[in-house]
Amino acid sequence: MSTTVVEDKVGHPFLQRSALVAAALILVLAVAILAGVRYGLMLMIGLGFGLALEGLRFGFAGPWRAMILRREPSGILAQLLAIGIVSVVAIPLIEMSGGELIGAQAPVGWAMIGGAFVFGMAMQVVMGCGSGTLVNAGSGNPVGLLALPFFAIGSFAGAFHLFAWTELGALPVIRFTGWSGAVITLVALAGVAVCFLRQAAPENRTISRRYVIAAVIIAVLALLNLVVAGQPWGVVYGLGVWAAKGATAVGVDLSGSAFWAAPESLERVQSSLLTDYTSLTNIGIMTGAFLVASWRAGGLSQKLPRLPLRAWLATIVAGFLLGYSSRLAFGCNVGAYFSGISTGSLHGWVWFVAAFAGSIQGVRLRPLLGLEARS
Repeated sequence: MSTTVVEDKVGHPFLQRSALVAAALILVLAVAILAGVRYGLMLMIGLGFGLALEGLRFGFAGPWRAMILRREPSGILAQLLAIGIVSVVAIPLIEMSGGELIGAQAPVGWAMIGGAFVFGMAMQVVMGCGSGTLVNAGSGNPVGLLALPFFAIGSFAGAFHLFAWTELGALPVIRFTGWSGAVITLVALAGVAVCFLRQAAPENRTISRRYVIAAVIIAVLALLNLVVAGQPWGVVYGLGVWAAKGATAVGVDLSGSAFWAAPESLERVQSSLLTDYTSLTNIGIMTGAFLVASWRAGGLSQKLPRLPLRAWLATIVAGFLLGYSSRLAFGCNVGAYFSGISTGSLHGWVWFVAAFAGSIQGVRLRPLLGLEARS
């Protein structure tokens, strides 16, 4: 009798977890068969991102908040470490690829700076950036689940108006290329790390082993993303494509948008999601986060938080602003900050400064909007 009880306690979760892993592998295999091996690999890379982000608690919004409120730089140092690992490989590799690989390069302009500031503010309101919102939604977080569709709608709308905003003025694209570009980027990353360490509380001037492991894994996955897709890791464009597909399905005419009517965008909207690299990694991130949350006891049993109405309305507005502002800023924390800096684009650095300034305001907004108790 006691043996049966022990087997039930051990065997049941084992079978459930085995079924989850098998389902994920079948999903990857199905995409590879239906769309091609490269697309199956992209889904697998996305799964890896989701497993690492949720499993090792590696994020962007949370570490920025920890630095702002408690002067804990560990999470930001891990981000800088991951960016540094990618940059030392990616920047020279892009230069030597003869155009087969492209970086996340964009111009610095007024709309970009303003977009990054608003994005930083909104991501603290919902406690989820680009990848973070996907992870939160995948792991069953109610706020993330509500913010995600409005993030996609905002991305679609922001792209609709993008060229009007960029007419406010911008510099030419400035890139750090080749080995010299990699060295400049590494020195700059080290300088930023020293600045954060100097601002940190003395007892917090460390980086945890978990964060180091996560940084290495994320960096490896980002490099695989670059090599397999030919482009850096991104999030926002894929969400905009989802909303654009939905809009066209209900009869919205995209010909009035220079962005969505462009041949490349139109092809993405009309093609299967199974052949869109960014969509595949986004789906993979959510699936990976779902797997981790399901694996953990009670991981998907998050209760609906008792928040006031203004907090739920703020989540909807912030979700929309996340998408809209990130489109103006040429990416979110992944596409602009992580991939921008790691592939040598100046706009990634400017995005970081503007978004961090916005995050300081977002941290102050959360209690005012009813998303946490006032201190």
